Amino acid sequence: QVQLVESGGGLAPAGGSLRLSCAASGRTFDSYVMAWFRQAPGKEREIVARIVSDLITVYADSVKGRFTISRDNAKNTVYLQMNSLKPEDTAVYYCASDSVGGTSPDRYSYWGQGTQVTVSS
Repeated sequence: QVQLVESGGGLAPAGGSLRLSCAASGRTFDSYVMAWFRQAPGKEREIVARIVSDLITVYADSVKGRFTISRDNAKNTVYLQMNSLKPEDTAVYYCASDSVGGTSPDRYSYWGQGTQVTVSS
């Protein structure tokens, strides 16, 4: 069973940066697809980025060129570097993992508790 713990959320000005971390524990961490989702008030949970390996990363159109997902298997940690933040990036961000993965939240079996990201205008 995989356990995930996010950190790094907080307040940032428009145009600023934040780096989210997701510490994972469990079996064969490097065999799991890792993803970041976000959910704003009144909106559905949406995928932000996912990573299978360093060669396979996929981003939502809304964050392409601004966010970068990476993983450090030796540290069992996944990161989301967020640059050029916009007010519309404000949401609770969740780390998720699954043995298969995909774009839908329903495809992910393990979730962190979430970390709040707030971007001021």
